[in-house]
Amino acid sequence: MKRNTFFLLLIVLLSSAIGFLFGSHQINQNNAANFSNPSIEKLNRLMNYLSEDYVDKINTDSLVSVVIEDIVDELDPHSVYIPVQQRQALSESMQGNFEGIGVQFFMKNDTIAVIRVLEGGPSQKAGLKSGDRILMADQDTLYAKGKTNQEIIARLKGPSGDPVQLTVYRKKNDSIYKFDLNRGPVPLPSVSSSYMLKEGVGYLKINRFSQTTYPEFEQALNKLVKQDMEHLILDLRGNPGGYLLPAKQILDDFLSSGKPIVIVEGNNGRRERTIASSDGMFEKGNLYVLVDEDSASASEVIAGAIQDNDRGWIIGRRTFGKGLVQQQMPLGQGDQIRLTTARYYTPTGRSIQRPYDSTTKSDYYAEVNQRYGSGEMEDPINIPTNDSLEFTTPSGRKVYGGGGITPDIYMPNMEKPEEIWNSYLLRSNLVDRFVFLELDKNVRKYNFTNAPHFFNEELPFKDDFIEAFLQYCEENNYPIKVKDEESLINSIKAYIAIQLFDENLFTRIINKEDPFIKRALNEVDAE
Repeated sequence: MKRNTFFLLLIVLLSSAIGFLFGSHQINQNNAANFSNPSIEKLNRLMNYLSEDYVDKINTDSLVSVVIEDIVDELDPHSVYIPVQQRQALSESMQGNFEGIGVQFFMKNDTIAVIRVLEGGPSQKAGLKSGDRILMADQDTLYAKGKTNQEIIARLKGPSGDPVQLTVYRKKNDSIYKFDLNRGPVPLPSVSSSYMLKEGVGYLKINRFSQTTYPEFEQALNKLVKQDMEHLILDLRGNPGGYLLPAKQILDDFLSSGKPIVIVEGNNGRRERTIASSDGMFEKGNLYVLVDEDSASASEVIAGAIQDNDRGWIIGRRTFGKGLVQQQMPLGQGDQIRLTTARYYTPTGRSIQRPYDSTTKSDYYAEVNQRYGSGEMEDPINIPTNDSLEFTTPSGRKVYGGGGITPDIYMPNMEKPEEIWNSYLLRSNLVDRFVFLELDKNVRKYNFTNAPHFFNEELPFKDDFIEAFLQYCEENNYPIKVKDEESLINSIKAYIAIQLFDENLFTRIINKEDPFIKRALNEVDAE
């Protein structure tokens, strides 16, 4: 799930570079210190001339960055230059945690308003709550100072073990509190939700593939198996990818010994084939994998292996179409490059990489949106196929390469553009911010304290929430039309859940109205 319109997370998730796949957890340390290439020597000589002999003083560091960006822009769409300023955010997302106090906030009247206390972080352990205002950090006043979000983040984040005393105003009690805590690691879970949908049917959602994904997955899957799970719905919708290793490890739990997982081909033409080992945790139960147009890279590795081995059913829409593997390499002075170094192929030998040679990077990424205009989103008959890229699974199913994974069971998007926009708003920062402001304005009226009761019962004050939301949209000129009050109430209830309880409850509530999950449950019932 992507949140950046109205407030700022102290975590920065990678959302702009969909479809990345790292072939290794380790940064490639191959340093080309002694270049003998004449072209590289020529470039070095030019930079020396500019630095030492050019008539005006120029910033050679900035110039080098421009040159690097221009070079990388000529490569494939997934090779990316990473300046030192962006490296930390990427590193935090992929290592599965960051160091700080662990809150999500936005600025309200020039004051830090805590919208969510992140599970497992120092703030949760110290007792901070949603709705708290952080007034001071040690002796530094943080309110009414016109501080930017970046300045506040810099003040609150820090290395593990560093102490900080927070002065907090809690509106519900109309009281000032002081919290002494030590900054520490704050988990960024990649397995965002897992639970039993009904007897025998488990659900597990992975939102990206980081260093901690497989341990998280293993723990979640183990809990579901212990609850006598016979069918698993694995949700990879919106998952842009990440590390290849956890995708392989997850597939090893699904596939029996000797089954092919993935083939990786380097620039030397050598192919490395990964095969499943024995004793996978869920090799026999029925498997349903949910995907959409934003499922990319490592998500497609999993979907492709499940499909090519006839292990389960892929439900959803055609995936992004990214079959390239990157390595992250140092350039010096903290800058790095994420460079495409290999291609991967599904077990039948198909590449699912979309063509990119004749398109700009912007056109390449725009292709997903163009699927609406081509009619593909409404009817799978409009999905482009290439007969020369046809492959056959062991059971005789026809599958195709050259542009993502086409699901076995297609979920069309029949919404009109205005309906798509409306649905987006109901699951966006708009509702999230409204919920916070409404709860904050009526702290004594709304008192939700029991998560299981909150999930199972009808939302209290339902009519009050609807009226308040419509007024909120009108006052702020938000273009939203509420035609389905139940969808609105479900969205409001979900955002109350994530602010006051946890993300797992948020997902459970959202999923109650999810057509993909309803279709998967229909398939379970038909078994």
